[in-house]
Order: sequence, then C-alpha cells, then structure tokens
Amino acid sequence: MDKNEKAANKVKIQHVIKALERRNMASYYCEDSQEAVAKALEMIPEGAKVACGGSMTLAEAGLKEALKEGEYDFTDPFSFLDAEKSMEARRQALLSDVFVTSANAVTLDGEIVNIDGTGNRMAAVIFGPKKVIFIVGVNKLVLSEKDAVDRIKNDACSPNCIRLNKKTPCALTGKCGNCLSRGNTVCCHTVTTRFSSIDDRMHVILVNEKLGY
Repeated sequence: MDKNEKAANKVKIQHVIKALERRNMASYYCEDSQEAVAKALEMIPEGAKVACGGSMTLAEAGLKEALKEGEYDFTDPFSFLDAEKSMEARRQALLSDVFVTSANAVTLDGEIVNIDGTGNRMAAVIFGPKKVIFIVGVNKLVLSEKDAVDRIKNDACSPNCIRLNKKTPCALTGKCGNCLSRGNTVCCHTVTTRFSSIDDRMHVILVNEKLGY
C-alpha cells in the first residue's frame, strides 16, 4: 500500500470513527496491527477472563499470541481439537469479561455487519461479555449494508470455507451459491449492529492495514 492510498484510507477511517461514535461505539485509529494490539491490551485489565471469536484478523495481528503470553485468563475456543470441548468453550465465552473479535464489514455510516455459521461470535457481540473489542482492517470498510453482505458472501466466505475445509459452492467457484448444507454452510446468521445500548461496551479499533478476509 503506497503513501497516497494510506492517506486516503486514513481519511475514510476517520469518517467511520465519527459514524461509530454517533452509534455509541468507542472507536480508535491505528496505523498498523502492532499499534492495534497495543491499544486492545490497554483496554484489558490483567486477570480478566478473555475469549475470542474465530478470526483470521486476530491471528494475523498477533492479538491471540499476546493474550496467551500475558497475564490474562484467555480461552480460544478454536484451539480445542475435540468438537464438544470447543463448543462448550464457545458457550463459556458468553460469560467472559472481554470478548475480542473482528468484523466482516463496517459501513461508512458506522454499521457493523457480520455473517456467522455457528452464531457464537454474534451471540457474544450482542449479549453476555461486559466488553467487546473489534479489530478491523481497512479492507473491511464498505459503502452500505448491502455492499457489506455482498463483500462477505463473495470475498470472505470463499477463503474461509477453504480454510475450514467446507464443501460449499463458494469454496469451488469463489461465488456465493446460497447453499443449505448441514455442517458446511457458514452464512447461517446475518447480523447488523447499528447501535450499542450499553455505554463503554463496544470498542472498535480500525487499522490502516489489510487484515483478514
């Protein structure tokens, strides 16, 4: 990404920050993922019970590793090989002090749009954990809610299905086929978060770097 693109992205992010804050979601600009991880850790007290959603962004940014190494009670539900243990950890994540995740898309008007397979990530975003921290790369910013859904289904679901070894049309063609396949379909729940009804609960860290799908 050259300096002009970075400068244009910064202007866009600053616009989105204002839109998010109108929706009662605290928002922050970070130049890169290292700065974003530092900002997230700044908001998490030592000893806090922390859980996460499935996210390439968190892994790429290095937040999961930082939480493992820090003085936190951190559980990654997706680190369990046993399916039942993983599912139970996802349920327990709803009782965490802090839930860290990414977003599939954020509109320029400050709406956060996510599509989930199991729904554990969206459940935690909506209710349960006392604080939710999003880390979002600039590649996730879109014009509208419709653009968000199009982006997720056609740009994010395909690589995610390949990563998770899902047998879906998008994994084969790169295009959403609106499949209804038990055990494979990852676009079961579409959720738009347009406002935070609880003060100081939702925090969105926007990064001037491409992160995740």
